[in-house]
Amino acid sequence: MVTIPCFHVDAFTDKRFAGNPAVVCLLAESRPARWMQAVAAEMNLSETAFVCPTKRGFSLRWFTPSVEVALCGHATLATAHVLWSEGVAPENQLLEFRTKSGVLTAAHDGRHVVLDFPAQPLATKKEPAELAAALGRKPRTVMSAGADLLVELGTENLVRKLRPDLALLRKLRCRGVIVTAKAVSRRHDFVSRFFGPAVGVDEDPVTGSAHCALAPFWQPRLEKNRMVGYQASTRGGEVDVEVVGDRVLLRGSAVTVVRGELLT
Repeated sequence: MVTIPCFHVDAFTDKRFAGNPAVVCLLAESRPARWMQAVAAEMNLSETAFVCPTKRGFSLRWFTPSVEVALCGHATLATAHVLWSEGVAPENQLLEFRTKSGVLTAAHDGRHVVLDFPAQPLATKKEPAELAAALGRKPRTVMSAGADLLVELGTENLVRKLRPDLALLRKLRCRGVIVTAKAVSRRHDFVSRFFGPAVGVDEDPVTGSAHCALAPFWQPRLEKNRMVGYQASTRGGEVDVEVVGDRVLLRGSAVTVVRGELLT
């Protein structure tokens, strides 16, 4: 019987049972996508990551319980954390991941994992007819953000209290809906939440990939390249973001909750 090391990791937090949980599976060789999807459905977290060594770094793929996705921040952070903490790679090694979104890198600055991701292109979008009804709120701004919709509401309080109609959101032609507003506290620059019922994730606790759109959205509005976002889900988590040209640096921490073996 072949066993595969698996790790349950909380990402974008330095405390267990907070942030966004992901499962990381360390593969010795590539596996079929159908098998990876079945494992992700079994784990039933927003993302399960499958990392495999290659001649030039690692290959990395991410699956929700129902689909494969092209970009995921928290599971990439979790993967880098596992590779370093389990001694697969030395902590001073820059990690290179071959993914469906190109080559992504992870470095350790002595305190945080630093991910180098592509910024998501933003474009003004006509408000979908079902959007206001799905959110129960009239958006201030609606933009396309890669595969997602980015929606600005008037206040942080509206974002925090939002109780969207997930069935209506599922009908929108997008991966997910990012809802954001300027933060009230001095600790954070903006707040957000992410809803992805179309890909099997009703609400994601902390979404790194969404911050690849949030950072360039808020940069000109706040006139800052480096900001701290707070994703106001039940678990909650902070993402330190920095816009560098057409890239976004995401900084965060992670903690391992469970070590185990997947039996195959």
